[in-house]
Amino acid sequence: METGGFAFYTEKDKKLAEAEQRKIDYLEARVDYTRPESILNVYNKSIKEQIFKTPVGLLYLKKLQDFLLRQPQIDRERIAPIPLYDTYAEEREQRRQETGERNRKREAERREAAAVRFRISVILNILLVLAVCAMFLISLNSDQPNIFNYEQALLNRYADWEQELTEREQAVRDKERELDLDSLENMQ
Repeated sequence: METGGFAFYTEKDKKLAEAEQRKIDYLEARVDYTRPESILNVYNKSIKEQIFKTPVGLLYLKKLQDFLLRQPQIDRERIAPIPLYDTYAEEREQRRQETGERNRKREAERREAAAVRFRISVILNILLVLAVCAMFLISLNSDQPNIFNYEQALLNRYADWEQELTEREQAVRDKERELDLDSLENMQ
């Protein structure tokens, strides 16, 4: 946020400096430097009414002051000193404290967010491990062939087929015997 060669801390200060620059431009268009008394009047009135407060305005006042101090017909006692409206040491310290506080808050928020992400990550990892364990248990106890029980499932299937075949053979034999008996009885 720069105006008049100065970088301002806030947008509000920048706008104030821009307004002061417009006042300076207005005055410069109308001031007659050949008449030092009129310059003295503009200078003293600007100080009395506190027209300029930003560095842009104060720099202009300093320019006028230097001009007036070089004029032999102007008594130095009539040239008012340029008042400073800010206390720089306190303000700078306050800004430093505010910046430090903001940085501490951001760091605390960052640490808190990292801790939350870590907790969520741990919970998700635990859930994933539980899901994998559940899948293994389901696979181990499943009747369907899978990588864990395919050999046993095949053996069971062949055993079932063998038992079914044996039962069918027995049923066929029983039927054959029955038919043989029936045919023997019918022959007699």
